[in-house]
Amino acid sequence: MNGIPPDPSDERYSRQIRFAEIGEEGQRRIGRSRVAVVGCGGLGSAQSEILARAGVGFLRIIDRDYIDWTNLQRQWLFDEQDARNSMPKAAAADARLREINSSIEIDPAITDLTPSNIDDLLGDVELIMDGTDNFETRFLINDYAVSRNIPWIYGAAVGSYGVKMPVIPGKTCCLRCIIPDLPGGVQQSCETAGILAPSTTVIGALQAADAIKILSGHIDEISSRMTVVDVWTGDLMQINRGERNPDCPTCARREFSFLEGKRRAPISLCGRNAVQIHDRRHPIDLKQLAEQLQGIGTVRMNDFALRAEIAPYELTVFPDGRAIIKGTTDVGVAKSIYARYVGN
Repeated sequence: MNGIPPDPSDERYSRQIRFAEIGEEGQRRIGRSRVAVVGCGGLGSAQSEILARAGVGFLRIIDRDYIDWTNLQRQWLFDEQDARNSMPKAAAADARLREINSSIEIDPAITDLTPSNIDDLLGDVELIMDGTDNFETRFLINDYAVSRNIPWIYGAAVGSYGVKMPVIPGKTCCLRCIIPDLPGGVQQSCETAGILAPSTTVIGALQAADAIKILSGHIDEISSRMTVVDVWTGDLMQINRGERNPDCPTCARREFSFLEGKRRAPISLCGRNAVQIHDRRHPIDLKQLAEQLQGIGTVRMNDFALRAEIAPYELTVFPDGRAIIKGTTDVGVAKSIYARYVGN
């Protein structure tokens, strides 16, 4: 990375510059822009690659997870070697994106987005891209974006269906105007309903299109409508979200309960039959833990994580103390496994 925003005269961006609404000035703006992508799965990998190719000057990739074989069907930045090595998604994305565009700055953050680190991770960007798989993190992003007046672009996909919605604080509805609280009951996930690669790609591309519009200086042209796509039936709907909710807990009453950490809980991961534990606040010596687990189960370790197969569960522990327990969606069981093999 040379630290200099890409020159709009660079032939690399010539076709984008020829698009009248962007032009050379729009490309300069894109080259100076700073974006965070939260979650680098199907949606986030599509967003990240599009924005890197578009010349976004600074791209922070935030993801807590590692690559497995089920990801390769739809997550464009990753390959079989990444899955064999259980590479963290943020690290693998960093390596791939540097090959795609060496003139931009990529900042991988192998971590969970939490109330305690959100200001460090999102405080220096001008746009937030949603590539997450759960509403708790989306509500946290929504709280932060509204409180700091930062635009963000919500997206979700499952099965053949996807939805995209830009949130421009002070102008459009925020997420909690539309969804006042965490959805209850059984929710569809990649595990139960499957996922088609075109679903995540279409939604990720639509999110990236909104991003390019905002970053090139056309935020006032962002549509307030919600876009809903079904790639199997070919249906596409534009839904008018109406006016902002005058009683919205976030953008009207300015109550930021997720940002204040009042709603924090372990998260079940999409498509993983797994629970993430992020209660711990102390770093883990992975080498020492590997020695402790020898003889209990099969243990593999790299610089980023330790994975132990302790039938019928799989335990992945990260240096910051986070862990993913695969093989259960029961939070109590997951916490018990964590306490038994990692400690309190």
